[in-house]
Amino acid sequence: MPPRKKAGDTGGARVTDDSLRVRQLTHYQFSWTADDGGEKGLWTLQLVLDEGAWEEVLALSADDADVLQDILTNTSNVFYDIDRRVLMFGVTKTGS
Repeated sequence: MPPRKKAGDTGGARVTDDSLRVRQLTHYQFSWTADDGGEKGLWTLQLVLDEGAWEEVLALSADDADVLQDILTNTSNVFYDIDRRVLMFGVTKTGS
């Protein structure tokens, strides 16, 4: 007979903050930095994930910044896949 597992023994790998690869977006901030010589400048979007457990900064075009601002304003659940660098908007139950 195999030995019994102790209470709390998951039998798997230990989960740490750095091992979580998909995180919930809890705060965000858009920024614009002027470029030298009157160029278009640079838009960035700072993502604060899981109340500050992870942060990511994305460089954006002006059009992407405009679209993302609209989506983020109107979506209550947003997740970010750190490895693939993908924002996922909304959570919908299957069959809904």
